[in-house]
Amino acid sequence: MRRAVHALAVLTIGTCGLLWAGVCSQAQGWPPNPIRFIVPFAPGGTTDQIARRVQPLLQADLNTTIVIENRAGAAGAIGTQAAVAAPPDGATFLLVFDSHVVNPSILPNLPFNTRKDLAPVMLIGTSPMVITAHRASEYKSLADVIAAARKKEGALGYGTIGAGSLAHLTMSQIGNELKVVMTNIPYKGGGPLASDAVAGHVQVAIASIANMSPHIAAGALRPLAVTSAERFPQLPDTPTLKELGIPVEAQAWWGMLAPANTPPEIITRMNAALRKAMQEPTVRQSLSEQGVIYRLSSPEEFGKFVDE
Repeated sequence: MRRAVHALAVLTIGTCGLLWAGVCSQAQGWPPNPIRFIVPFAPGGTTDQIARRVQPLLQADLNTTIVIENRAGAAGAIGTQAAVAAPPDGATFLLVFDSHVVNPSILPNLPFNTRKDLAPVMLIGTSPMVITAHRASEYKSLADVIAAARKKEGALGYGTIGAGSLAHLTMSQIGNELKVVMTNIPYKGGGPLASDAVAGHVQVAIASIANMSPHIAAGALRPLAVTSAERFPQLPDTPTLKELGIPVEAQAWWGMLAPANTPPEIITRMNAALRKAMQEPTVRQSLSEQGVIYRLSSPEEFGKFVDE
C-alpha cells in the first residue's frame, strides 16, 4: 500500500513538473511570430484605431509581427468567440469595447463565459459617449430629437455600434425616462457607424466621444449631449444628459484580454509592452485629443473593473 501511495505521489509530482515546464517553456519562448490581435468590430472604429496605432510600436519592441484580424458581428461576440477558442499560448489577444460585459445579459446562449474564458491584460482607457446629429439635419438639440420621436412613435432611428451595446442600452434608458420610443439601428462597429452618420444616412447616432470627435471637429456632426457626469473638456458647449434633466450616465471603455490560462508571465509582458506603446507621445496625444481617457491598468485592476 505504501509503495502504491509513493508511486502515485511521484507520478503526481512528475506530472505537475511537466505541466509547469510546459508553461515555463511557453513564457520563455514568447513572443511568437506572429501575434494575432483580434478586433471584434469592423475597421475604422476606436478599438480598431487603438490596435493599429500600437501595432508598429509593438512590432519593433517585441521583434515580431502583429496581425490585426477584424471579426465583426453580434456586438463583438463573434470575434470574442474566436479568441476564446484560441490556444492560451500568448499568440492571440483580444481588444474589446464596453459591449463585452453587456453581451451576456443581452445575447442568449453565448458559447463562452466572458469572465471565465478570458484573462484580463489591461484596461486601456475610457470615454463618455456623445449623441450627435448630422450637420444638415433638423435636430439642433436633444429636445428636438425627443420631440420628433414623440411624433413619429418609434419611427425615429438612431445608430449604435450594435444591438445590446452600451450605446443601445443608454438610448433605451433615455427613452424609458422620457416615455418615448426610438428604434436602434445597429452597425458592425464605430467605423461604419461614423461613416453613415457623416454621410447623413443615419440622422442621429451615439458612440464614444473618441469615435465621433474627429467628425465633430470637422463640422460634419453636431453634438447634442454627452453621457458624462460633467461637461467634457473637448466639448465644453455640449450639455450633459443630467443638465437636460435626464438622470442617465454612461462610460465607454476599451481593454485587452487573452484566452483563459494564458501564462501570467506572458500577460505581464504584454501588459508592459502595451503600456510602453500607449505612452509613446504621438499615440498618447492623438488618442487623448480624440477623447480617450488613459487608464493603462494592471491585469488585476482590469479584472476587478470587469467584475464590477
